[in-house]
Amino acid sequence: MSDTSQASVDVVCVIGAGAIGSLFAAHLARIVPVVVLTRRADHARALSEEGLRVSGIHDFSAPLRATARVDDLPEFTLGIVATKTSGIDEAMLALAGHAPGATMVTIQNGLGAENLVRAHGSWPIVSGTTLMGGTRRTDTHVAYENDAPTWLGPHEGTPFARVEQIAGLIERSGLKARAFPDLRPAQWSKLVFNAAVGSVSAVTGLPHSRPFVDESGLGATVHDLIREGQSVAAAAGIELEDDPWQLNTRPFERDRDYSHAPSILLDIEAGQPTEADFNIGAVVREADRLGVPVPLTTALYRLLKAKEEARA
Repeated sequence: MSDTSQASVDVVCVIGAGAIGSLFAAHLARIVPVVVLTRRADHARALSEEGLRVSGIHDFSAPLRATARVDDLPEFTLGIVATKTSGIDEAMLALAGHAPGATMVTIQNGLGAENLVRAHGSWPIVSGTTLMGGTRRTDTHVAYENDAPTWLGPHEGTPFARVEQIAGLIERSGLKARAFPDLRPAQWSKLVFNAAVGSVSAVTGLPHSRPFVDESGLGATVHDLIREGQSVAAAAGIELEDDPWQLNTRPFERDRDYSHAPSILLDIEAGQPTEADFNIGAVVREADRLGVPVPLTTALYRLLKAKEEARA
């Protein structure tokens, strides 16, 4: 990595304090000033008073600042947009006109988060997708459960040196990151994996667990979904960075009893909007545009949308 990875960042603003936002905020707060923008005032107050505890793979507590009021934010140079894709519009509308020189990093699942950010400002944007996983135990406690990397790439001409700098910052915080000149191969690897695993989890009600890798049972369906996603990526001319099936099986190589509820399953259970349209829905739309048959993916997408609407 180039020396730009050692460049300073004055203040980081983490926008959204779910599991992933909390993991970024707590780790980064150990090396740079961090402020967290939350939806709820009581959440912000608890974080400011108690700090943020991380347990699991890492175990520490980090003091930080938090607010639910955009007008109370300090000037910041790096924003990590950690809301769900369905929450980006609301968050970035509130931030319109603030910190115009800050680089905004999208880390959502699926495709299209960058366009939602761009609709509300001219900030430089870095595209990202993260494979790390965790569970928010309370407003001030997050469990770090999967230490996989965050992948980053430039969007709309953002200099690659800036992407390298941000990746270096994340790595120095104790998390894993990698900068790519072109994020699409890595982004599509995560998309194909997540469209299959997350959607099957949401429809069946099962966490990502051993049945997902059992090719004599449910794992065969997951594998077939992944193959359809790979065919869409190939038709789009994208050579995947990582094998999505390996992304599915890798956690079980470290922990045979690994079990993690994807965010889309938690959304379904809570009766909240999901990111289906940006994940498996994106695969279906690209398949339709490219003329690639994906009957299993299409059927699962329809089932998921029906379940989402029934729970809303």
